[in-house]
Amino acid sequence: MHLVPDNYATHKTPAVRTWIVAHPRFHLRFTPTGSSWPNLVERWFAELTNTQIRRGVHKSVQTLEKDIRDWIATWNTGPRPYAWAKTADEILERLAGYEQDS
Repeated sequence: MHLVPDNYATHKTPAVRTWIVAHPRFHLRFTPTGSSWPNLVERWFAELTNTQIRRGVHKSVQTLEKDIRDWIATWNTGPRPYAWAKTADEILERLAGYEQDS
C-alpha cells in the first residue's frame, strides 16, 4: 500500500517510523513541499465524502464499501485533467497584493 503523507513531520516521529518498519506492506511516497498534488487528493476525498458518504444511508460496512466502489467507478468513467483557473502570473500578482496589505 502506498501512503502519500503531507509534508509535515508526523511521519518522521520515532513512533511512526517504528510502525512503518514493522509494516513493510506500507510504502511512503513523498511530494515536494508546497505541491498542489496533495491538495487535489484532499479535494477528491472531500468530493467523495460530500456526495456519497454523507448523503448515503449505509446499513453495514459492506454496503458502505460497495457504495464507495460504485462512486469511484462512476467517477472514473469521465476522467479529465485538472485545469487551473488562473495563470501563474495572476496567482503571483494576487500574492503580492497580500504581502503589501500586511
